[in-house]
Amino acid sequence: MRTQALLLATLKENPADAEIASHRLMLRAGMIRKLASGLYTWLPLGLRVLRKVEAIVRWEMQQTGAQEVLMPAVQPAELWEESGRWQHYGPELLRLSDRHDRSFCFGPTHEEVITDLARREIRSYRQLPMNFFQIQTKFRDEVRPRFGVMRAREFLMKDGYSFHADKTSLEETYRDMYQAYQRIFTRLGLRFRAVSADTGSIGGDASHEFHVLADTGEDAIITCPACAYAANVELARSAPPKPRTQPLLALQSVATPNARTIDAVTTSLGLLPHQIVKAVCVKGDTGPVVLFVRGDHDINPIKAEKAPHVLAPLTLCTATEIEEAGGVPGFLGPHGLTMTAYADPEALALSDFACGANRADTHLTGANWGRDFPEPEAIEVREVVAGDPCPECNTPLERGRGIEVGHIFQLGTKYSVKMAATFLNDAGETRPFVMGCYGIGVSRVVAAAIEQNHDERGILWPAAIAPFTVAIVPIGQNKSPQVAEVAARLYDDLRAAGIDVLLDNRDERPGVLFGDMDLIGIPHRLVVGERGLKNGVVEYKARRETQSEDWPLERVVAELTERLRR
Repeated sequence: MRTQALLLATLKENPADAEIASHRLMLRAGMIRKLASGLYTWLPLGLRVLRKVEAIVRWEMQQTGAQEVLMPAVQPAELWEESGRWQHYGPELLRLSDRHDRSFCFGPTHEEVITDLARREIRSYRQLPMNFFQIQTKFRDEVRPRFGVMRAREFLMKDGYSFHADKTSLEETYRDMYQAYQRIFTRLGLRFRAVSADTGSIGGDASHEFHVLADTGEDAIITCPACAYAANVELARSAPPKPRTQPLLALQSVATPNARTIDAVTTSLGLLPHQIVKAVCVKGDTGPVVLFVRGDHDINPIKAEKAPHVLAPLTLCTATEIEEAGGVPGFLGPHGLTMTAYADPEALALSDFACGANRADTHLTGANWGRDFPEPEAIEVREVVAGDPCPECNTPLERGRGIEVGHIFQLGTKYSVKMAATFLNDAGETRPFVMGCYGIGVSRVVAAAIEQNHDERGILWPAAIAPFTVAIVPIGQNKSPQVAEVAARLYDDLRAAGIDVLLDNRDERPGVLFGDMDLIGIPHRLVVGERGLKNGVVEYKARRETQSEDWPLERVVAELTERLRR
């Protein structure tokens, strides 16, 4: 393509409302334009990248045997009422009514629609397993759309769904999808990790998230540098603590006036935070629930919400609620406690620790489980931190940031049971489908790739998804017929060789031309100028390199083809 035929809408200044690199660079490079909050128009350059991502995703899905379908974006409320998600999904669900006052939603996902399709079309176990996917626009009414297409309300997504006769079959397809996702993100040229994850609002028995590694990622992930263990911080675990040692100290009551925080208690008692057990009181279905953790640890809300009787979302009790349940706010502890309580294994591994005395302005030291008060049920509720031992190999774990771009679930029978989606097994018995679900945020991948690949000059696209592979930049072509002729010939030759090429034939200063090509992030650049042509060469420069090279004019196509092959 020639720039004369391209809407090249680059910006010199950083947009004021762009908070992260991908949002800023997509606007400056003329890839997207904002229409309204969380709604973006994809301009030609951005759409070329989006379509390349989409093509890789589609090809790899087809290689697994998955069948492509296209379901309606607007879905009837009745299906969502069947699954129980019409109210449960909350305000993110964009609801609308037609002229007959019938309720619909703009689909944020398609579990209900695909389950309805399966119950109508699949009758027998002989038709199973069956795997479907689509690449389609979704809408989620984010409370605070931000970061451009990273967290937009409207987005392009690949969602896939599989149907099985039993869990063994589901697990086989799940492994196939896991491997397909590994291939997809590898082909996209991204540094990523697959991590064990919570199933969230989609539900199911098991899931993995695929994260593009980036410092600006919204999700904290825990990884092991020595083995394959990786997990979202919401699900991460560490190796079990060492057995606690025998008590050496006697239980003592110590006055700690106004010491209501860990910092205040450490100062008052001269202890370190990991020598203290703190109590966190949260709301439960039958009254307050106390969670005991080490003083240097934090509660992980997702883990805590899975504890018996704890209400979701996790909510702290008020001082009044603690007092009404017989506790003393700020000095809550296991001694004489009458509330339901659980303790994190790391807290249970402590001996001779300090804790609240359940008396105002008082703490206990030399406290020990079992000897001084009953030992609560052990439930892991803390957040894993960097340096904790890996549960697989005991290597110190690392904590980083990731951008979630893919998520796969073993749904089980969550939707098929509620929606009466069944088949006949080999014994002629009616059974619910066992289901899997597999998503990739296609438009989010574009932003994630930029977050991981950019510098002070602009975008550094991975080769597979760059809007163009090579840019030809003729210098002074309006004054030099030779420059214009050589640039045009190179353009034709490269296109004939199957290379995706942009000829920048604008009448601009070299600095503007080079700056725009760097901003857009085209991986390879060929500069045609009179000075070089006098010596029979064209200047070549890779976007990620600092130095340029001179290539003989007659060797340019061969050299570039070899460079791309490597």
